[in-house]
Amino acid sequence: MNKITTVLFDLDGTILDTNELIIRSLLHALADTAPPGFGREKIIPWMGQPIEVQMRQFSGREQVDDLIGAYRQYYREHQDRMISLFPHAASVVSALKAGGIRLGVVTTKMRASTEQSLRRLGLYETMEAIVTVSDVERPKPHPEPVLKAMAALKAEPSATLMVGDSPVDVEAAIRAGAVPAGVAWSLKGEAVLRAAGARLILQDLRDLLHICGIGAVEG
Repeated sequence: MNKITTVLFDLDGTILDTNELIIRSLLHALADTAPPGFGREKIIPWMGQPIEVQMRQFSGREQVDDLIGAYRQYYREHQDRMISLFPHAASVVSALKAGGIRLGVVTTKMRASTEQSLRRLGLYETMEAIVTVSDVERPKPHPEPVLKAMAALKAEPSATLMVGDSPVDVEAAIRAGAVPAGVAWSLKGEAVLRAAGARLILQDLRDLLHICGIGAVEG
């Protein structure tokens, strides 16, 4: 593996712990629509896909604007108390930035909610490129978002690490020529990420410091 000079992060389930909020928002929006027996075990495999894709899958409907509206309303109302950073995210991102690593975000979240979350949790200023579902025609697992972030950062694909918690992150990275890395705290499990083609599995965000050749940090 080449020396890593750029790290791209997925957000939900990777550096932002939004898992429970996403699940509850989906359950709320689909309460009167999803088939009997619908629950989190049906949701988890689809997390990471654009919300439109998930809603169509879960509802069996093509027109899902009303469901997306209900999802987003619940999400907005509860995000301040239910979103947090995964352990060591702030210190690791700060250390990577100080060590000269170029940083970016590639997410299937909308731009407004992405920026709001990054600002509230103190990461917005550290990210030199932010590519959301609002910024592309073809979201992950298509490589377009990863390619767009790498172009913005003038990054070499083989020196770019794409970190995510979902097979869609892994596939997008592979198709863009970047190095795909999964996170062990993914609700989908390490085996799913390895099967998708992840070359690395982070057991802890601090693993990025070793991978990028940067000294350890506290916290």
